[in-house]
Amino acid sequence: MEGGSVATPFGRRAMTLGMLANQVMAQEIEDGKTVDKWKLYRALCEARPLIGVTDRALAVMNALLSFYPKDDLSEAQGLVVFPSNAQLSLRSHGMTEQTIRRHLAVLVEAGLIVRKDSPNGKRYVRRNDAGSIDEAFGFSLAPLLARANEIQHLAAQVTSERLHLQRLRERLTLCRRDIAKLIEAAVEEGAKGDWEMINLHFRALVTAIPRAPVQDVLAAALDEMEMLREEIVNQLETQLKSTNMNGNPFQSDRHIQNSNNDSISDLEPCFEQKQGEIPVEEPEGPVVANEGGAEGYRLSQPRRRPTAGEPRQPAPMGAIKSFPLALVLQACPEIIAYGSGGTISSWRDLMAAAVVVRSMLGVSPDAYQQACETLGPENAATVIACILERAGQINSAGGYLRDLTRRAEKGEFAIGPMLMALARANGNSVRKAG
Repeated sequence: MEGGSVATPFGRRAMTLGMLANQVMAQEIEDGKTVDKWKLYRALCEARPLIGVTDRALAVMNALLSFYPKDDLSEAQGLVVFPSNAQLSLRSHGMTEQTIRRHLAVLVEAGLIVRKDSPNGKRYVRRNDAGSIDEAFGFSLAPLLARANEIQHLAAQVTSERLHLQRLRERLTLCRRDIAKLIEAAVEEGAKGDWEMINLHFRALVTAIPRAPVQDVLAAALDEMEMLREEIVNQLETQLKSTNMNGNPFQSDRHIQNSNNDSISDLEPCFEQKQGEIPVEEPEGPVVANEGGAEGYRLSQPRRRPTAGEPRQPAPMGAIKSFPLALVLQACPEIIAYGSGGTISSWRDLMAAAVVVRSMLGVSPDAYQQACETLGPENAATVIACILERAGQINSAGGYLRDLTRRAEKGEFAIGPMLMALARANGNSVRKAG
């Protein structure tokens, strides 16, 4: 500091040991040290949380630096600025003089500036005969220059912590999205597991995250989320490995994933042909079903079953015929309550009720639309009615419907056996139709 003396404040302002320490530190400036004042100011703004100054105090600091004539702070050029409060107010965007005095005190307490008061407390400069500054009274920027390295180090630390916090937020966002999508896919596809409890645990973790979390809280929440995601992925991978998922197009075997692992087998009787059996074409005939075991309803034109090694042909669109409405309502009476006015008198009423039931069962619009395109609107509504009858035995109605739609596209699914099984389960006697 100029002259190596200690400056005490004017008037009733008391001298403190902290002020004395700041003045002593300001005297320990390296010879020839210069720092760009605006780069140092930007570093000071970055390190503000660690230094403990307010944004308004930094605005006053900006005004003080604007009165320094050079771009580089240097002890050789003098480090005292002496603007009046009126001039400081103009350069601090109209801040009142009372507010300026309060924030100047904050800068002094933070050890960024030092008061060098004149005998009467005024700020002015005394020049020599050559016109150069002989002595100046005002605010010394020497502490700012002396602490330049410290301020830049604190700014780098704040920047690093901010970037680390940003990366934690990004990783947490991605992890939350992964968990939500995996749970949704598992429920939709009917994977085994208590997905309701897993979802509740996931929601509890999300709710526990505060609105503005600190780094430690965010890191702990991320660890919990990543552990949950790893458990979900391991559980799904175990189920996938337990099934034969052979996707080689040059082999004849196909993987059929049944999304309802707990469903009863008589809901969809399977008439699979044994390997090597001679293909049989079934003739067309009346649709019959008797009490005690009938063949069920034929839904499509006879198709020859492919032999081993021969690729399956997809079911032609529109080949599946609908059943009489009375038979559907006889086998699936539960859907009647969802009709308009509690009754169903036409296929239009059944399809409207199926839309309501579809939403209630959690079947996505995309899954139902795909079923309508493959099976036809009437048959899709019939399948929804059948699923409603056995809703308590089906884990995921949406995944089950998608599975039936895929099987129908391959010609492996018929609605007739499903309706007959439900009719027998309900104790109804289905007579010959036509």
